[in-house]
Amino acid sequence: MNCKTRVHKRLHMGIYTLVMSLFLQPGLIWGLEIENKPPSERREVLSLADAALQALQHNFDIRISRRSKESRLTDITVERAKFDPTLSVKGEYTRLVTPLNQPLFGGTGSTLTGLTPFDQREFSLTVDAKTNLPTGGNIDVNYNPTRTRFNADLAQGFLFNPAYLSTLSLTFSQPLLRNAGLDITATFIRIAQNNATVEEHIFRDRVLTILALVEQTYWEVVFANENLKVAEAAMKAARELLASNRAKEKEGMLSVVDVLQAEAAVASRVEQVLVAEKTIRDQEDQLRKLLNPGEGDMRQETRLMLLDQPVISLEPLGLQEAIDTAIAQRPEILQAMKNVESSNLNTKYARNQILPSLSLQATMGLTGLGKDYGDSVGRNFNGDFYNYGVGLILSYPLGNRSAWGTYNRRKLEAENAEESLASVRQQIIVGVREAVRRVETDFKRIESTRAARIMSEKQLQVEHERLKVGLSITRFVLDSQRDLATAQGHEVRAIVDYNKSLSNLARHKATTLDRYNLQLN
Repeated sequence: MNCKTRVHKRLHMGIYTLVMSLFLQPGLIWGLEIENKPPSERREVLSLADAALQALQHNFDIRISRRSKESRLTDITVERAKFDPTLSVKGEYTRLVTPLNQPLFGGTGSTLTGLTPFDQREFSLTVDAKTNLPTGGNIDVNYNPTRTRFNADLAQGFLFNPAYLSTLSLTFSQPLLRNAGLDITATFIRIAQNNATVEEHIFRDRVLTILALVEQTYWEVVFANENLKVAEAAMKAARELLASNRAKEKEGMLSVVDVLQAEAAVASRVEQVLVAEKTIRDQEDQLRKLLNPGEGDMRQETRLMLLDQPVISLEPLGLQEAIDTAIAQRPEILQAMKNVESSNLNTKYARNQILPSLSLQATMGLTGLGKDYGDSVGRNFNGDFYNYGVGLILSYPLGNRSAWGTYNRRKLEAENAEESLASVRQQIIVGVREAVRRVETDFKRIESTRAARIMSEKQLQVEHERLKVGLSITRFVLDSQRDLATAQGHEVRAIVDYNKSLSNLARHKATTLDRYNLQLN
């Protein structure tokens, strides 16, 4: 009865081994084919510095942000153009034929006997130049030569027919309260300059963000490659154990169960290798997307060969120094400061608009009359005929609620800008503190995971020695192999996370560009 039972068990185990071999062997052979398949893709050697430069040159977000920055510069030109002089020229011909209702001295008799037409023909040219002054006033220079001709039968009483009249006038207007002063007139120019500066800081912030993202993705590709090496080493160890167990099983030293356990472990390791290879491809695509190589290159299969290796040494850290650096260089701080400055300018301008409008106006002119144009110009500038005048104009809207409402709104906006600046400073300090702690923690993780990996190696070595002398079983060795692979993966993860933490700290301090010796123009 016992003999039959042993025969049945061996028969069942044989069938089980055959079935498992049919399922496992194709996967193992496929894994070997994948591993030994010669690469057909184009390979690109890429360092971290090259990746950073390519991202700055070709990234879509960088291009958009650069154009936005440049568009802000045109606003400064628009505001300054308000002080550009304006020149206008007007030529006009007029003929006016009117009936006389009374005698014209020198042209008609003492009485009119009927409707008498008075024909006046005039050619005039008006040249006018005006400009706004930085003080808030404006100057207008007007030159107006005119040729006038009357009908001959009525022209006996005129000194010149045709007559040339030339007038030159200068008008000056200067506000004394509202809109007066260099600070007020330059308000919107300075705000446009601040907006351009803010856009520059936004552009710099975008550059730092893209660089940090490139660094983070670059190290993820490094991790994916190292993780593949760990998976391949685990698969190799599992295959060696499987080969050893098969040899021992033929010699009768191990049971078929040990062989099946080793085969299952190999199949599991093959799956891990396949997943690790896919992860590499995914991470490489993410990195290439940041570099924006173009649609043609994105369609092509390209493998990235990364040159930079992660650092494992602890860089000197000073929390207060890191905070001071971040406060001095972070684009968000500089943006908030410029917003505060612009808000104060708007408040000052709004306060000025509450004042009454009091303007000084002055005008002077010269006139010349002659028989021809040259004669009229000569008489125009001899100073015999002139005019001048000076006056004050005062106006003030009763209640002035619009100006007061705008002023109150600007004050609230200025207060909000101050609060935003304080909030940004606080957020930056908290972010830097967290970034420093992350660097310190991840470096300690490297030490702890290295110790765990060393202990796992020793444990695996012990289990191998115990298996050789029959004091251990295959499952314990496989568990030790799995623990070693896990420990190796954790160590690689800790090293890569430490480098990512260094990149994150540089981003928080806004010193990423300094790491590459780059300067934005």
